[in-house]
Amino acid sequence: MPEVHLTLEWPDGTTTELYSPSTVILQRLRPGQSLAVSALRIQAIAALEEASERVRARYGFACTRTNEERLKLERMATRFDGSECVQILP
Repeated sequence: MPEVHLTLEWPDGTTTELYSPSTVILQRLRPGQSLAVSALRIQAIAALEEASERVRARYGFACTRTNEERLKLERMATRFDGSECVQILP
C-alpha cells in the first residue's frame, strides 16, 4: 500500500508533515491546495480514518500511526483560528 507524506504550511509559516498509509488521502487533500484550518481538520481526519480502514481491510488491523497523525494535527490546529488558511505544499 503506497504511503503519502504531505507538507502542511500553517498560518504562522510553520511546516509539519502529515503521513497517510494510503493514497486515499489525496482524494481530500491535494498538494497546492489551500484550506481553512477548520476544513483541514475535517478533511484530514476523515481521510486518515479511511486510510486506516483500508489498512485494516488489507492486513486485518488498523494503522495506529493514523491516530498519532490525527492527534498531532489536532494539537497544531488548536493554535490557530479555524478561518485561517493552511497550504498543502507541492
